[in-house]
Amino acid sequence: MPSSAPSLVGPADDLTTEPAPQEGRRPRRIRHTPRSTLTRGAGLSLGIAMIWFSLLVLLPLAAIVAAAAEGGWSNYFHVVRDGQTWAAVTLTVTQAALVTVLNIVVGTIIAWVLVRDRFPGKALLDVIIDVPFALPTVVAGLVLLSLYGPKSPIGVHWAFTVKGVFLAFAFVTLPFIVRTVQPVLEELDVDVEEAAASLGASRGTILRRILLPALVPAIAAGAALSFARAISEYGSLVLLSGNRPFQTEVVSVRVLSFIENGSKASAAAVASLMLFVALVVIVGLDIVQRVVARRG
Repeated sequence: MPSSAPSLVGPADDLTTEPAPQEGRRPRRIRHTPRSTLTRGAGLSLGIAMIWFSLLVLLPLAAIVAAAAEGGWSNYFHVVRDGQTWAAVTLTVTQAALVTVLNIVVGTIIAWVLVRDRFPGKALLDVIIDVPFALPTVVAGLVLLSLYGPKSPIGVHWAFTVKGVFLAFAFVTLPFIVRTVQPVLEELDVDVEEAAASLGASRGTILRRILLPALVPAIAAGAALSFARAISEYGSLVLLSGNRPFQTEVVSVRVLSFIENGSKASAAAVASLMLFVALVVIVGLDIVQRVVARRG
């Protein structure tokens, strides 16, 4: 009678052995995944991060929701359904969405040019892209008003119109797509695209199977930042839009008017509505980029 098979697991191995069901058959080894545990340092870092995140984000958001609920559901829906408020929400969300779509196209093209092309003044252009980040928004509004206002030197009079709102949104959100896509493009290996082309892949196939799966997560992240920045814009619109009710008044101005009139519950109701819109857009973009990346 042959002796049983010797143990294949040493003291340091994370494997177990099942008895062989038949004589002469090699035992099957089962791998156990070790449970992940936080070290003291990692636990402390996580605790500090969560406390800081709660103080800056979670608690203020909870306070907004609580303030919006002070007047009850009747007051909440009365504020949201108000004609002037709904006009401001519609204008803000529509123009922010249009600007985000524009940024996805133009921002990706600019990032591609900065990474893949060589031309005089490239370094200067790379610096100028960040100007909307550094420039105070009120100053940005003054700059846009001087160029597109009633005394426009180029003959374009977009101030105090919906086009002016779109222009202000586009100015302050331009860098987001560029700065999220640019690092990804820099990490992409051009040899992979050339190899695919040498094997007969068309430009469309290379774009769909190689570039898009890598770029879509960055584009989605930049689009979410762009949309969220646009719907919260205020400074550049103070001078450029004219803040005319039912025409060029945006949500941020509407919220400020509620606060100035002493109606904090109404202001919180509008703010919570925009918070919900931002969350829906961010989650939707995250789902889209996951689906595209998986199919790629």
